[in-house]
Amino acid sequence: MPRRTALMSAFAAAAALTLGACGPDDGKPVAEVSGGTTAKKIVTLDNAMEKPDLVLTDTEGKKYDLLEKTKGHPTLIYFGYTNCPDVCPLSMANIAVAVKQLPKAEQDDLRVVFVTSDPERDTPAALKKWLGGINADFIGLTGEFDTIQAGARSVNVGIEKPVKKKNGEVVSTHGAQVLMTSPKDDRIHWMGMQEATSDDYAKALPKIIKGQNP
Repeated sequence: MPRRTALMSAFAAAAALTLGACGPDDGKPVAEVSGGTTAKKIVTLDNAMEKPDLVLTDTEGKKYDLLEKTKGHPTLIYFGYTNCPDVCPLSMANIAVAVKQLPKAEQDDLRVVFVTSDPERDTPAALKKWLGGINADFIGLTGEFDTIQAGARSVNVGIEKPVKKKNGEVVSTHGAQVLMTSPKDDRIHWMGMQEATSDDYAKALPKIIKGQNP
């Protein structure tokens, strides 16, 4: 079985499981959402947020200005790390499955951006290899941790510097939400929660790409 097919099958089978975050939360709410609840898997924010103003390095080792490169495009932004044992690969695989169901023109218009919370290990080459097994068109970004952390905090996503446990395992604590922007105003209007499945994204993306509430 090809690697990508095997990866998708494994994550699809695991999608029904309730997964914990890659690290503990700080207990703070990530944003206010319509209805005052995060029970929905794709939520609409009561107050749209500006995209994080980040200039980082992409998988080709080139400078990537997030605001400039994604301007006018529907964009999904996720902060995580490639050594995450569960939530990050599952979230990205769910998005990849949904993206493949879009018409080619919409796939080309959409930007899916993975920003590492573990830049010391997630080099451009490491990001390229990992994303290549999910969707090679996804954009991987790395850079200085303090810069990434500040960008994440600007959109209410908490990430903490990776720490090494006594057993040698390195853990990166980060928020698990997927930020989704409208092409109409380049602001974050929607959020995919950790529990969102590929079906949830498949239903939401066609509307989000048009700047409509899912």
